[in-house]
Amino acid sequence: MAINPKIGRLKAAREQASSYGEWRKISLELDALTGLDLWKIETASSQYHHELLRERMLTLRQCQATHNHKLLIRALREGLHHDLGNMSNPLLFTRTHVGTKRLIEDFVTQVCASMEYLCDSEIEHLSNDEKLTLFEDILSSFGRPALQLSGGATLGMFHIGVCKALDEQGLLPNVISGSSAGSLVASMIGTHTREEMESYYDGDALYKHAWSWNKISDGLRGKGFANQKQLETFIRQNVGELSFQEAFEKTGRHINVSISPVGSNQKSRLMNELTSPYLLVWSAVLASCAVPVLFPPVTLTTKTADGSHSPYMPLERWVDGSMRSDMPRRRLMRLYNVNYFIASQVNPHIVPLLASEQRRSGKQKISSLPKRILKTQARMLGMGTLQTIHDNSRNEVLRQMLSHAYTMISQSYHGDATIAPDGYTRQHYKHMLQNPTKESVVWFRQQGERATWPKIDQIRTQSDISITLERCIAHLRKRKAHNWHDAEVRAIISQEKSHKLVKS
Repeated sequence: MAINPKIGRLKAAREQASSYGEWRKISLELDALTGLDLWKIETASSQYHHELLRERMLTLRQCQATHNHKLLIRALREGLHHDLGNMSNPLLFTRTHVGTKRLIEDFVTQVCASMEYLCDSEIEHLSNDEKLTLFEDILSSFGRPALQLSGGATLGMFHIGVCKALDEQGLLPNVISGSSAGSLVASMIGTHTREEMESYYDGDALYKHAWSWNKISDGLRGKGFANQKQLETFIRQNVGELSFQEAFEKTGRHINVSISPVGSNQKSRLMNELTSPYLLVWSAVLASCAVPVLFPPVTLTTKTADGSHSPYMPLERWVDGSMRSDMPRRRLMRLYNVNYFIASQVNPHIVPLLASEQRRSGKQKISSLPKRILKTQARMLGMGTLQTIHDNSRNEVLRQMLSHAYTMISQSYHGDATIAPDGYTRQHYKHMLQNPTKESVVWFRQQGERATWPKIDQIRTQSDISITLERCIAHLRKRKAHNWHDAEVRAIISQEKSHKLVKS
């Protein structure tokens, strides 16, 4: 069978696409040329419960069309669950060049439309406060997405492209965590408005002098081989002087920074506006970037009521967050009710080991099953060996090193959707410990954007419902505050009229 030469030209053009819109348009053409668009239209598949999704979608559509508000509310509260009918199955997002089953897209669209209809409609016997409670309850039950940004030194500029691509599609989660280099990008996003971030995406506003080196003798004396004061200046210039609470009040984003303790009697921490509201964001990022040997451990800094700075937990010192908690899933689930994780992974010791199917939306083959079993067994054996040596060693330094090694092996480095470079070249490693330039920021950003585009539909399917819920809640809270303000004004006017009547 002859291969259409246009397919090759389109694939080459897609590799050079400069925007998601251009990339998506070419991908749709490829699906049409190869007949894959017919797979999208065909509802039936053994990879998801299509009958269930269709039934729920038609119920919502009918309730909305007939203005049956009670049944619509019931259908949303009882029938809306994360990954309903296995619709987030990664195999459903790797069959075509872009998109998935049309039924899945239509179901998500209908759910969002039904929620917006309830939010915006005047409904008898359903007050604004009751609507707000309804949407808050649904969000609590359904959950929300989070973005996790790994460590990776200057390679972390890749995360900027991931955030930009998600933000342009309205898919950047409000919950963002980061460790080491990832904590810097997460904090930049969480301390700047969307308009302010535009110049950072282009590399113009970014303060770029991060690295300078100490004398070898200083490094050997434990002061670090890299200049921590220079790193601190770099972070403060790019993040500012906000506390976690102030950052949240400015942008509405929940910044989470992973830090690891120096001592074995402390656990790794996740710093955010809930656990450490007055801690200065730059201070947590500095600790999270303090790679042992390169930098000395960090004492955290908090902002007092009068705006001055003081040590936070002055007896404790902290280092690189990726050592023990590169991607802290459990704590994010507990603190923010997260049910879907988008991971941007750039760690130089992880990216080369990521299986090709994990980097391409979770595609798996039966033939790779024995290999996956062997890898799992080897990982478990390594963890067991490290734990045994740790438990039987009396050398405290060795015990700490083994503890860090065990944690690095045992923790998960991917998410429900994992975005990562296809691999690293010599050019990537050359940039790793160099100061970023405008050109290198754009180079890394473009790689992050391109790696994100193939995941957009998968992420949208799992995020749109939560994002719509959060938007409805924000709208109803704003309306509530406005109504309260109007009531206050009316009360003041009424009181003034009463005083005038009494005087007259």
